Amino acid sequence: MEKSTIYLDHAATSWPKPPAVTEAVMQAMLNDAANPGRGSHAMAVRASRILFDARKQLGKLFNIKNPNDIAFASNTTMALNQAIKGWLKSGDHVIATSVEHNSVRRPLYALEQKIGIQVTYIEADERGNIKLDDVAKAIRPNTTLVIVNHSSNLLGTIMPVADIAEMTKKYGIKLLVDAAQSAGILPIDVKAMGIDMLAFPGHKGLLGPQGTGGLYIDPELELEPLLHGGTGSQSEALEQPRVRPDRYEAGTQNTPGIAGLRMGVQHVWNESVQSIHAKEWSLSQRLMEGLQRIPGIRLLGPALGEQRTGIVAFDAEGIDPSELSFILDQHYNIAVRAGFHCTPLAHACAGTSATGAVRASVGIYTTEAEVDALADAMQEITSQYRA
Repeated sequence: MEKSTIYLDHAATSWPKPPAVTEAVMQAMLNDAANPGRGSHAMAVRASRILFDARKQLGKLFNIKNPNDIAFASNTTMALNQAIKGWLKSGDHVIATSVEHNSVRRPLYALEQKIGIQVTYIEADERGNIKLDDVAKAIRPNTTLVIVNHSSNLLGTIMPVADIAEMTKKYGIKLLVDAAQSAGILPIDVKAMGIDMLAFPGHKGLLGPQGTGGLYIDPELELEPLLHGGTGSQSEALEQPRVRPDRYEAGTQNTPGIAGLRMGVQHVWNESVQSIHAKEWSLSQRLMEGLQRIPGIRLLGPALGEQRTGIVAFDAEGIDPSELSFILDQHYNIAVRAGFHCTPLAHACAGTSATGAVRASVGIYTTEAEVDALADAMQEITSQYRA
């Protein structure tokens, strides 16, 4: 994208990346482009060190004692598929929420059709909040997994993960958290929050390149690998190795991407997740204040002053969201996302199933002037439509 672009689509992927991320990718391509774990020569060892150091950085960020309990994946979707398909068995019952992304909903539907799992979706209100009592009431004797979206990718609602974990632990149920919109943005401590599995992207709040992400798996859990193949270890064995992380990392890893991810996580650590969240929340509030003054604009998700991630979705009376997004892009050079955001259930909660919505999402480099520019543009556009 051109530098003059006002980029407000960080919930899809963060941009721009910190300079150290770009430099790390380039250096890995130039100097450390061997296959990690597939040789003992110096370049292969350096490539392996990149992966190990990245795991250590992620472990520090999420309070994961053993970095080898983190399996790299190409994105959150792959990580969620590994968790869901690796844990669930025929006849299992799963509880999820009605604001889940299709990367949860579709694997669950596939397993419903293929092996006969049972799924209960807890209904959220129009702002994306759920009642803990509804989760408790949904538990059955065969419930083995609860899946919760840490923050809705449409509404920005933050789920009470620790409270849900307290309940799942009491019943011996495992908790899988989708951190696609929270990793690097909200504090995450897998131990303190009671998280058994954490799926996260590398290319959003962690500021790394696309094609990176991972899954934390509690050391007491044993999942069936999603992929089988070469790991560089125990090559003489027919079965997939049981040692971690090799068991869940068949095939060559994205070493240059993970080199960039390592530096992205380091940048987040240096800035602190708390300060990043505070900045993004402040920007979201400023944007909401600007938009809610415009007649015909309806904001989705938590009300002004309530906690949320840096996602502000809205619709404008009489204007199709896709058309609105196009106008913002072509005439104002503002990048937002319109449509259904791969979460039709959340749109049903918000009452936008018929049309979808426009989603603006801020990031670590977003400025007050940029969110003001969106509000000003919306004022002009809606005024012209009313005229």
